[in-house]
Amino acid sequence: MDPIDRKILRALARRGRLTNAELAEEVGLSPSPCWTRVKRLEQAGVIRGYAALLDQAALGLPDTVFIEVMMERHDEESLRRFEASVNAIPEVLECHLITGEYDYMIKAAVSGTQGYETLLRERLYRLSGIRHTRTSFALKCLKHELAPVPG
Repeated sequence: MDPIDRKILRALARRGRLTNAELAEEVGLSPSPCWTRVKRLEQAGVIRGYAALLDQAALGLPDTVFIEVMMERHDEESLRRFEASVNAIPEVLECHLITGEYDYMIKAAVSGTQGYETLLRERLYRLSGIRHTRTSFALKCLKHELAPVPG
């Protein structure tokens, strides 16, 4: 990946709906070589896709919580069942298997403490295999990137 590829990635990360002509102008290429580079980055899996970024607050879920989950058991079937269930919860934005005292870190969008309580009591605590959770509310998001673009 060369500096032009990185310029393309930074431009698309900021504004994924750029036309090829706009992108080419922004990175200093003519449209045909720019298109070829974007297609090569897509085929290599560097660009996995394009998405609309939705505003949590506008959707009625202005708050972000981070929920650490400790499992009772660590057998493959219990973990698979938990992971499939968490993937079906719409408020869950991310779920990571992590190292340390807890097993999973969930990032979820909620509507205040009432929305958090609903998520916890009506969704998470109904999943089998959870031993303990610990939650932190995000007060402010200082940086939000979907992926790092190498400098």
